[in-house]
Amino acid sequence: MKKYIMALDQGTTSSRAIIFDKEGKIIANAQKTFTQYFPHLGWVEHDAKEIWSSQISTLTEALAKSNLNATDIAAIGITNQRETTIIWDKTTGEPIAKAIVWQDRRTADYCENLKKDYSKIIYSKTGLIIDAYFSATKIKWLLDNIPNARKKANNGELCFGTVDTWIIYNLTRGKVHITDPSNASRTMLYNIHTLDWDDELLELFDIPLSILPRVKSSSEIYGYTATRWVDNEIAIAGIAGDQQAALFGQMCIDKGMIKNTYGTGCFLLMNTGEKPVESKNNLLTTIAWQIDGKTTYALEGGVFVGGAAIQWLRDGAKMIRTSSDIDALAAKVEDNGGVYFVPALTGLGAPYWDQYARGTFFGISRGTTDGHMARAVLEGIAFQVYDIVKEMEADANSVCQEIRVDGGASQSQYLMQIQSDIFNFNIVRPKIIETTALGAAYLAGLAVGYFKSIDEIKSQWHIDTLFSPKLDKKQVNKMLYYWQKAVKSSLHWLEQDDKGF
Repeated sequence: MKKYIMALDQGTTSSRAIIFDKEGKIIANAQKTFTQYFPHLGWVEHDAKEIWSSQISTLTEALAKSNLNATDIAAIGITNQRETTIIWDKTTGEPIAKAIVWQDRRTADYCENLKKDYSKIIYSKTGLIIDAYFSATKIKWLLDNIPNARKKANNGELCFGTVDTWIIYNLTRGKVHITDPSNASRTMLYNIHTLDWDDELLELFDIPLSILPRVKSSSEIYGYTATRWVDNEIAIAGIAGDQQAALFGQMCIDKGMIKNTYGTGCFLLMNTGEKPVESKNNLLTTIAWQIDGKTTYALEGGVFVGGAAIQWLRDGAKMIRTSSDIDALAAKVEDNGGVYFVPALTGLGAPYWDQYARGTFFGISRGTTDGHMARAVLEGIAFQVYDIVKEMEADANSVCQEIRVDGGASQSQYLMQIQSDIFNFNIVRPKIIETTALGAAYLAGLAVGYFKSIDEIKSQWHIDTLFSPKLDKKQVNKMLYYWQKAVKSSLHWLEQDDKGF
């Protein structure tokens, strides 16, 4: 009987289920959005029960669309929005509060205070820069602010999980409380060197070990779906956080390989092999995956505004009607006309780390048109990616040869071409750009023997479009000079005490 593999891709705004065949082709998919809650300025929440109901409904819908039964699915892989924090009652399975989403900033002041004394120790253990982004301070906030939560936690009556843990807990009807190293390494509680929850950090954040999930590898059978949800058990056999899953789905399995996801922001991950690389440039050191007892590490850098710059051009500046129109607008002119755009719409991330920078156009003249500005926006995204890769190369002491790309904005032909021109190497877009879900499916398939080896999976990865450098190196150097000049001019635009914007 022909078998298939399923990925549950639980994202920040929607839950998806995708069924793949043995060649990695999509057989069926289903998607369901869920509610975003913004109860106070800087707070972002999800209803954990709604996350679960949306995810299980996509699972059953994908099976129905494909006319398959549970017995046709060899295994399920899970990939998820990272860092989002859920705590629930061990007896009832009810969440004690809404999930605190990775974007939530309610613990930012606490994090600022922590930095004074604990930056070095936390980075040395976790590879992370202290920030409200990660799970630890979110857990502490829930235990400190939800009535009786602290007491229940100390009595062993509560469970914590990131979204992968919550989905698996519900799929197995409470039998399995686990996570994997790629997600554990984003909590700011997991020691990426000892590969265990860190007692010193648990004490610092006043979090009892009893509420934490067991950490299993990224590819093994963790348990089976309860027959309450499907007519036959399906093995749950793969887990990876979304960006690490995309790295695996892109088959960036060798040291030095890089993938970039051009989403709302840009997430770049470089495979650094079996040893963690300490960043000197404010990049994150994280666990990519763990398979057969072998842990693979990565360097991660984030661009705050990637595709969001195109969305701004559409919704704010009203220069385009749909995001896909940007290439046609950019093609109306031969070059950027000397116009440069710094996409610091929410400040600048690595390597500048300036929350007071703001988005800026430079070089506007009487001859400037909307086409020049469209080009400048796309080039601004590409320049930011260039800056991060250069820091990665310095940290890893290696030279990048190509970047594999995915995400919505990777569909822009001009953005991919200018990215290749700036780097002077190939940018590679694969045939299947659902790389996040595909990565989770691959991890699950390996665990159950659906795929015999990583080498077998590698043979499935196929190029759709290869972008090779065309622009004169002298012209690229000139563009980089003006980009760097533009960035410097945009830094510290807001005064530190100016809260008005």
